[in-house]
This record gives sequence, structure tokens and C-alpha cells, in this order.
Amino acid sequence: MKYKGYCGQVSYDEEAKLFHGEVVGLRDVITFQGTSVDELEQAFKDSVDEYLDFCKELGRAPEKPFSGKLLLRLPPEIHERVAYEAKRSGISLNAWLRQGIQRLLTSSEHKLPRRKQA
Repeated sequence: MKYKGYCGQVSYDEEAKLFHGEVVGLRDVITFQGTSVDELEQAFKDSVDEYLDFCKELGRAPEKPFSGKLLLRLPPEIHERVAYEAKRSGISLNAWLRQGIQRLLTSSEHKLPRRKQA
């Protein structure tokens, strides 16, 4: 589920007959719960709105999930090979890695949902 750029991940507690959810991709913790899909969706939206209001009251910017920045640690030998391949391809290291990741996602059975173009 998505709302205002935030993504919620949901699990179901059979014993309690309750859906539990959490917004993913943040250090801050935003949770929500419901006993039906409609209730869960509303709780998700309410929790995100409450988080945004809380940040506003504190005078701080809310965290944004998935900023597009990714810290990647590699062994030096792999870093060297990747840098060489990017140079040989005539593109930046960032562009080379982005293309490689996109190829993996395209060939994967677990494709990410596409974002709507504005």
C-alpha cells in the first residue's frame, strides 16, 4: 500500500484476527493496524498524516523513504572491476551500476511496482 510517497508492509495475526502494518524505508517508526482491509487502509493513511503533522509540530522535515541514495560497500577487488567496466563502457560508475540493477530487476520474477509518471 502507498500513500503520499510512503509504503506500508502488512502482516496478519491469525490468533488476534488483526492486520499489522509498518511503513518501510524509514528510521522513524510508523505503524498501523486494522481488522478489515478498509480499516487497515484508513489506519495507514491516518498514521502517515499523524507522522507528518508531528514532524511539522517539531519543526523538522519528515523522513522520505527511498531517497534514491544508496550506500554500497564492496570489496576493493570488485570496486576496481566495476570502475574499470564503467570506464570501458564510457559511462559513470553510477550509471553503470544503475543499468546493471535495472537489468537484474527486469529479468527478475520479483519486479518492483512501476511508479506512475507525472
